[in-house]
Amino acid sequence: MSEILTLRGAEPRAILEAAVQERIPAVMSYLSRGKWHIAKVIPTEIGATRVVVELVPRKKPHPINIRCEQPVGLSLKQRNGKVIFETVVMGLEPSQDPLGRGKIVLTMPDRAELVERRSFFRVDVPVGMEVKVVLWPHRLEQDADNVGKDTTYIAGQLVDISAGGTQIAIDSSDKSAAKSGQFIGVRFTPMPFERPVMFDGQVRNILPTADGKKVCLGVQIIGLETSSKGRQTLERLCDVVEKYYQMNQSAGYKQPAGEGSSVD
Repeated sequence: MSEILTLRGAEPRAILEAAVQERIPAVMSYLSRGKWHIAKVIPTEIGATRVVVELVPRKKPHPINIRCEQPVGLSLKQRNGKVIFETVVMGLEPSQDPLGRGKIVLTMPDRAELVERRSFFRVDVPVGMEVKVVLWPHRLEQDADNVGKDTTYIAGQLVDISAGGTQIAIDSSDKSAAKSGQFIGVRFTPMPFERPVMFDGQVRNILPTADGKKVCLGVQIIGLETSSKGRQTLERLCDVVEKYYQMNQSAGYKQPAGEGSSVD
């Protein structure tokens, strides 16, 4: 089973101190005005109760729509995986760099999670399994557990999965319902009789499948760093990745008749 290691005490601070010294880039994710935002940042300062990050300039500047007391997730890549932090905005400061876009002061996290690097390698759905997926346009005012009857669904099939993203094949006729950059809700059941996994994602690319009969959505999983519930989902995804990997490695694996996974 793939595990997520919880780091406490001096370890989260030590990781952030190293990021400041080496100017290691990080990714900050947060919800604002009912929409997910993802921003690249550089940790620049660290104090007793705070850590300061500076936004990396983008080719096309756009408002970040962030405020004080805004919960945010912060993730850093390391050799052995990815470290994720849950923190809160303490304040905003101007950048000393005239080309900079300002600094964001975050509370010093008292814990972090280290996700194994192998969990971010995508694994194919085991041969013989048909893992159905339900997608819907993301409406943040609506609980994903209670998606209304008026919601527009897209039916798909899981192609591969990792802790950071997935590929989902949909009918070509549904292509117009999904757009690159769009935020969507995703739900699938990894194995028969298991509880469904649900998360938010952003469509990063849309490409035709090799046979030309379907299109494949490349979806980036977002927002799992920002809450304890999200981290529980991340842990489930890591377990799914490990389970599929082991099944693919088993030369004698055959999907039992009638056990194709479905979405409840």
